[in-house]
Amino acid sequence: MDEKYSFALRKLALLGAMDDYIAISSRELGEALEMSQQSASKRILELLEEKYIVRDLGARRQRIKLTQKGIDDLRKEYNEYRRIFELTDHITIHGAVQSGMGEGGYYICQPGYLEQFKSKLGFEPFEGTLNIHVDPDDVGKLDVIKSVAGVPINGFTDNGRSFGNVVAYKARIRNIDCAIVVPERSHYADIIEIICQYHLRRTLSLEDGDRVDVKVNVRSRRTVLESENHREPPRTRSRIRMGRCGRGCPARFHILSRCFMTDWKMHFPSPSSVV
Repeated sequence: MDEKYSFALRKLALLGAMDDYIAISSRELGEALEMSQQSASKRILELLEEKYIVRDLGARRQRIKLTQKGIDDLRKEYNEYRRIFELTDHITIHGAVQSGMGEGGYYICQPGYLEQFKSKLGFEPFEGTLNIHVDPDDVGKLDVIKSVAGVPINGFTDNGRSFGNVVAYKARIRNIDCAIVVPERSHYADIIEIICQYHLRRTLSLEDGDRVDVKVNVRSRRTVLESENHREPPRTRSRIRMGRCGRGCPARFHILSRCFMTDWKMHFPSPSSVV
């Protein structure tokens, strides 16, 4: 989303336009956006054209409300800032074991997937998936996970049948390496499927309803490459440490974090604390 649209939508959201129509003139919006009335009128037309807002032209004042598209795009941006300012290199998803429909084993065993799992994830998965019903408070974390560059598992065609793309996210359950697999055509909003080289139900003595914590790696590829390949000279490392706080964050980020995240949290409350 263009930054100028993001800024305008954020200001409108802070005025209450996410929940209901708000009465606001072009002059008032211009003051909020620090631009002229004419520029604010043009911005409203642009937002309407992009379908980020809807407008009701009343007898006296116009009323504006964010569309679902506008809200969804704001939420994506919010999740990116949460990754920058709040999250560590992992997210813990809490949920309960749930029986699936038995289709996972069929797809996992397809040679086109199996070879990629072995080469990209480092293990040959057991013939089946462990289904976890995610706690309602943790469903929001799935959006953050999906915003991270996972491990792409490419689709393929076999005997005239097409198998879609899959994205895998490396994870751990009770110190056992595994991965969440998300099919491109998945319709589940609160169910995650997990693959592992072991039969997790048997190995961990799990039954339906048992509680499980899944620790998902959310480090980006760039972060992983930098941590593995980039070595700074000792003198450079010392200078960097002097400019950082006790947690290793650049001091200037804290100012940005407090100002920016305070606005966002008014409308996108964080899910339960990230472990």
